[in-house]
Amino acid sequence: MSNAFRVVIPARYGASRLPGKPLADVGGVPLIGRVLERARASAAAEVVVATDDQRIADVCRELGADAIMTAQGHRSGSDRVAEVIRQRGWGGDDIVVNLQGDEPCMPPSLIDQVATDLAALDSVGMATLAYPIDDAERLFDPHLVKVVIDAQGFALYFSRAPLPWHRDGFLDKRARLPQGTPFLRHIGLYAYRAGFLARFVTWPQAPLERAESLEQLRVLWHGEPIHVAIATEEPGPGVDTANDLRLVVQRLAIGS
Repeated sequence: MSNAFRVVIPARYGASRLPGKPLADVGGVPLIGRVLERARASAAAEVVVATDDQRIADVCRELGADAIMTAQGHRSGSDRVAEVIRQRGWGGDDIVVNLQGDEPCMPPSLIDQVATDLAALDSVGMATLAYPIDDAERLFDPHLVKVVIDAQGFALYFSRAPLPWHRDGFLDKRARLPQGTPFLRHIGLYAYRAGFLARFVTWPQAPLERAESLEQLRVLWHGEPIHVAIATEEPGPGVDTANDLRLVVQRLAIGS
């Protein structure tokens, strides 16, 4: 099977915690431009920005990027990616990577990894990545999504809660992680087969999805598999808040 894939970057203007986020300045380049740099450094055959705002589309085109206007009413980036697939008429077996528009520190190697992982699994429609958690503070952080996987690397559950719960290790002390237990952070980078994503976005939200505010739980709720590979390197921070933006600007300045 071919490992060819496309990247779609969903980028909306009205983020609740940081409105206009894709246009925020990151070392003289808009945030969406930094994300585009990461996607273009991958092996993707095509990179598309999916946005709901003409200002974002205009900036992307100034940067020489392919930008598509999508509906404003989408609930998630996955819905926006699915609209791009419909507009472009991509085939059901085509592999599409959803690189979120607020991930300017995502290693291009991980974009390649998640696409390659899905390409190797003929009967699977969705793949993602995880990375080991090595300190208790991160495990107990509700903003950091955890994932539990089975022996073949398929997701059993995703949660904002600390999972798995070590019964004896966390009985009295929670400042140190017990040895020998696989604690994994979920990385919000997804590869889909286009036909699977087209079906996924038509399914109603699942109760677990609403409770945890994690759309990948809709997939598990409907009995579909998600393969989770261990990332070959740890990604840098994403941008959700103004403080995150300052940290990313500092990180990229140091890296340059």
